[in-house]
Amino acid sequence: MTSTGEVEGRAGPPLWWVRRRDAVWDLGLGGLSALECGWEGINFAREAGLPTAVGVLFGLVVGSVLVLRRRWPIAVVLVGIAVAPAAMGFLLGVVGLYTLASSEVPRRITATLASMSLAATFVVMYLRTRGDVEADTTLVVVLSGFVAVALTVPPVLFGLYIGARRRLMESLQERADSLERELSLLADRAEERAEWARTEERTRIAREMHDVVAHRVSLMVVHAAALEAIAAKDPARAAKNAALVGDMGRQALTELREMLGVLRSPAPKPKPGAGAWAGGAGGARAGGGGSAGAVRPAAPAVAVALVGTFDDGPSLDELEALVGQSRAAGMVVEMVVQGARAGAAYAAEVEQTAYRVVQEALTNCHKHAPGARVVVRLAHRDGEVAMQVENGPCDGEVSGAGLPSGGNGLVGMRERVLGLGGVFVSGPTDAGGFRVSAVLPAG
Repeated sequence: MTSTGEVEGRAGPPLWWVRRRDAVWDLGLGGLSALECGWEGINFAREAGLPTAVGVLFGLVVGSVLVLRRRWPIAVVLVGIAVAPAAMGFLLGVVGLYTLASSEVPRRITATLASMSLAATFVVMYLRTRGDVEADTTLVVVLSGFVAVALTVPPVLFGLYIGARRRLMESLQERADSLERELSLLADRAEERAEWARTEERTRIAREMHDVVAHRVSLMVVHAAALEAIAAKDPARAAKNAALVGDMGRQALTELREMLGVLRSPAPKPKPGAGAWAGGAGGARAGGGGSAGAVRPAAPAVAVALVGTFDDGPSLDELEALVGQSRAAGMVVEMVVQGARAGAAYAAEVEQTAYRVVQEALTNCHKHAPGARVVVRLAHRDGEVAMQVENGPCDGEVSGAGLPSGGNGLVGMRERVLGLGGVFVSGPTDAGGFRVSAVLPAG
């Protein structure tokens, strides 16, 4: 099939016809109309005093005009009106009016030509009936009017109905095509959103595993380095450090098993109405903003389970224990808390994010500032919570544990904070240290 609906290798419909069937139908009607008008041309020639052959030829030409009904419907109707006094063209007039009414010709033109055809038919019938029979004038008028209406109104009404129905079908077809295109576009967009959601969840899982495992493993490395340094000098302290390494290793393995258990467990079915889930207040991302209250696409089922697991994560109440672990590793850490919580606890994501920011900042201190003094500040304000981790200049006499750095710590903290609509700032201080600051909305 070609783009026009024609079969390749075959000639399309000739001239102005859209389909071959239309051409065959019009040619057939034109032939019947020509035969009718040719037969009626015999009487016309007799009444006009013309040769019969002239009357027949005239009728054939007039009747053949019906072939042009789809191309020039107005001309066909005018020809039918013109030959009405010759008492020929019954099929021409009826089919011409139907075609005119069903076409795209303005309605005022259709009404005008239909009125002209009605008047012409009435006058011809009145004159012929009055001259042929001796009857009452009222009866002749009624009979002529009835014939005129019967030959004019039904084809016009039927043509109007067919034209309206055709336009309705075309409109429905266009609407169906439009809906099909929209559905195809929506399917493409849904696939893009699903891929975006998968990417977001992979990033979220990687960030969680980095924050949970990297901190404890970093502390283990720090303790192992201290253990190596004091093993021969202070066996008691070495044993204590070894116990701490074991405890932290077991904690890291426990948390890692919990995450891997969620990933390996069967995916839970989403609850009804949970097709989309909010991406946090503001929906902002690192390197670009987002409209407040933006809704993310439907998350994968495993990601939904991970969200529940992560929501049960650490809170602000565990910051003291976190700072204590760094102190046990030999870091000089001071924790300052300003203000108090107003009312109920913060949202779970807020507390978890605040904890992870402090945790990752302390991990960076172990990596990049061994021996430096660290101050952890936590401030409770109206409608928000702020945290800051600042380390002083690194003590050159203290050697680090050689912890590797992947460069993802600050990026992950920024993503977490901005994802909740907060503010994140990090950078070196004038004293030669480094500061990490974050402010999170309480809700």
